[in-house]
Amino acid sequence: MPNLIAKSALFARTPLTLSGTTLAEAQVGQTTSVAAFAGKLPEVTAALGGFPAPNTVLGNLIWTGPEQVFVLGQTPDLTGLAAVTDQSGGWAALRLSGPMAADTLMRLYPLDLRASHFPKNTCARAPLGHMQSILIAEEAGFLILIFRSMARTAWHEIETALQALTARAAAI
Repeated sequence: MPNLIAKSALFARTPLTLSGTTLAEAQVGQTTSVAAFAGKLPEVTAALGGFPAPNTVLGNLIWTGPEQVFVLGQTPDLTGLAAVTDQSGGWAALRLSGPMAADTLMRLYPLDLRASHFPKNTCARAPLGHMQSILIAEEAGFLILIFRSMARTAWHEIETALQALTARAAAI
């Protein structure tokens, strides 16, 4: 019987830093999708200790759709209140931080990611190029949740955009 070893989606990728901006794999731990059953949102909200408004993050709760969140970390027992699905193995996380983070991602997302328009604790389900993702604004950059099968492609796209911006800045 083979001895299987769990590896992350970006196994052996080392962080990349260009122009003070760093792209790295992020570890977010257990990721659970919670979708409230019809009429059960008040009980789900009470059990979770709150519920984020659309396109926002509230603590470890990430809004992902109407009456639906991703919970990073432990999820309370929501039996009879919500559909609860462990998503940990299906998603990967990347973090882009530094002075060129927003400009880099604006080459890939159809969103204005400047802090004045997409402040900390704002999130969006949006395409990164051709890949669906969840984008979260953080203090120093962005957390990107992407399907595990697309993690290396997402890395490549972000790296290419960051390299282009770095080359452009060097030419000025």
